[in-house]
Amino acid sequence: MSVIEAVLLGAGSRGYDAYGRQALAHPDRIRFVAVAEPNRERLARFASAHGIPPARQFLSWDELLSRPRMGQVLFNCTLDAMHAASTVRALELGYQVLLEKPMADTLEGCLAIEQAARRTGTMVEVAHVLRYTEFYAAVHRIVESGELGQVICARQTENVAHWHMAHSFVRGNWRRGVPMILAKCCHDLDLLQWNLGPASRIASHGSLVHFSSRRAPPGATRRCTDGCPVEPRCPHSALRIYLSQHTGWPVNVISEDLSLEARRRALQSGPYGRCVFHCDNDVVDNQVVTMDLARGGTATLVMQGHAPHDERTLRYDGTHATLSGRFFKAGGSTIEIQDHLTGVVRVIEPAYGDDLHGGGDTGLMQAFTTAVRQGRGSQNSVRQALESHLMAFAAEEARLTGTQVDLDPYRRMAGAKTHEPGDG
Repeated sequence: MSVIEAVLLGAGSRGYDAYGRQALAHPDRIRFVAVAEPNRERLARFASAHGIPPARQFLSWDELLSRPRMGQVLFNCTLDAMHAASTVRALELGYQVLLEKPMADTLEGCLAIEQAARRTGTMVEVAHVLRYTEFYAAVHRIVESGELGQVICARQTENVAHWHMAHSFVRGNWRRGVPMILAKCCHDLDLLQWNLGPASRIASHGSLVHFSSRRAPPGATRRCTDGCPVEPRCPHSALRIYLSQHTGWPVNVISEDLSLEARRRALQSGPYGRCVFHCDNDVVDNQVVTMDLARGGTATLVMQGHAPHDERTLRYDGTHATLSGRFFKAGGSTIEIQDHLTGVVRVIEPAYGDDLHGGGDTGLMQAFTTAVRQGRGSQNSVRQALESHLMAFAAEEARLTGTQVDLDPYRRMAGAKTHEPGDG
């Protein structure tokens, strides 16, 4: 079959390192032919890597999308606040879209995307990459097989490494404005509803405890590069995180030039050199979400940003068996199923892929390009993805108001807003 021609909005970490690398590794499947990126260095880097001529290089997504369609598909890796407007415009031009999560930073934006997909009849795949890892695919197959019986109690935990929390959610792009439970955990909410069906009611508690000015140690300077007396013993030190020999993610985010001198200059003037206790962040560093499942039983999601490393764990207790799992690159991913009748424990060790999401990026790209070639819907269509986003917005409402939130009114509201006349 012919090679899929693609355009990219946003040539940062996800655009360049994930999807760009996948395209270069599989030139027989997909080729990038246009790119929009406001950072001139990143624009030039991506264009050079993919052989994109100057006439197809743009400094803004709206400039690219003001032109006639230049490819079959569009990868939207813009900032969250840009997702809704850029995706709606892309769909109106006829692009099939792979959209980075979260769909949008507001519920209204998510609904606008879903409505545009329905109106145009065009596919939108939301990048819930964990579905495409061997680990979570195996969990889903086990639950669907009935081996566990009915799942009565489910617990999932997202342990965010302290340095990851500091990089993305204290100093970085997701430090304020977008709820943490949406920006970081729409993956986890998607997995819960994919495996166990919809929730009927949600409650949530959480707060920002540690990364605030009231927790600043005495003498802490505004930047780690200002001779801070606390820096040598601070686990969140920007010097410790960004000036080591490691130059992969997240170090490659702070500067296009990865020399030690350039990275040091970036810390002296850019956002990633700021003291974690003197930033303008407002998202929580811990949150618990509890859910009543529509099929019966309960589920709990815990997110916390003070772990030694990034790790997800889960436990599903069913009427026939219990599944326990650990999704962790350094220590290996494991799944154990213990049968209640026999006590026999079955152990599965799914492979952990070599990309940033344990094989999920590779699996997502393969699934998306296959769906495009075959002209069929994707595994995680925008309508399916909307459910996890509704859960996230409901959880944040519950946290802020100290109430329980029924999800059916959310779904009815979403249905009313996305239902087009004549749809039946």
